[in-house]
Amino acid sequence: MKKATVVLLTSTILFTGCAQKDPERYNNYENTQKGVGIGAFLGALIGAVASGGNHAKGAVIGGVVGGALGGTIGYSMDEQAGQIAKELDEKVDNTPQAVVNPDNDIVISNTQKYVKIMLRDKMVFDTNSSTPTQEAARKIEKISNVLTKYPDTIVQVVGFTDSRGTYEYNQKLSEQRAKSVGDIFFNNGIQNQIYSKGCSYNKPIVPNKTKEDMALNRRVEIYLYPNTESVIDACSNQ
Repeated sequence: MKKATVVLLTSTILFTGCAQKDPERYNNYENTQKGVGIGAFLGALIGAVASGGNHAKGAVIGGVVGGALGGTIGYSMDEQAGQIAKELDEKVDNTPQAVVNPDNDIVISNTQKYVKIMLRDKMVFDTNSSTPTQEAARKIEKISNVLTKYPDTIVQVVGFTDSRGTYEYNQKLSEQRAKSVGDIFFNNGIQNQIYSKGCSYNKPIVPNKTKEDMALNRRVEIYLYPNTESVIDACSNQ
């Protein structure tokens, strides 16, 4: 009975993301260590329950199993971030200064929960256009080439504008731009789940006070998630 309990609980953690996936395809070392810590905590809970009376022994066993699971997720995200950075001839930069540097047309960051690729508007679109430039399309294709190795990664494309014009106009524009980038991923044949979302002028990087500030806020962000539990509301400041 105890053995069956271990199998059941472990399977629940391993396959929860798969069970919750939407069937529709379209609608660095530090991170690995964080993944190990989270996985070890969950694994310790599994082990403690499965061990019956010997909670200490079960927690140790479960911690080893869970740590391996969490470490695998963290390592996978590290790999993806590193490979994408190499494809785009960039580097992974988690510093806050990276996104406010106007010279950075692309910023790749890697957090505990996801990888984010920020593409600056001036590189991706012409003025008032929602069609990606040829340069942007080539870069998105390079990202797609990496994602073919990680078909379980969830891809979310999110568009942002500056505050000029009405909220409704900017909402539509941000949605169109996000979808057009998502379409390139889809047309490149990747098997990942792909979602697009527009945020209008919500969640600015800096206040929309000057033309230079507004240029920083116009962007597309591509989020790569290991599972559904890691998905965030990209339009929220929380």
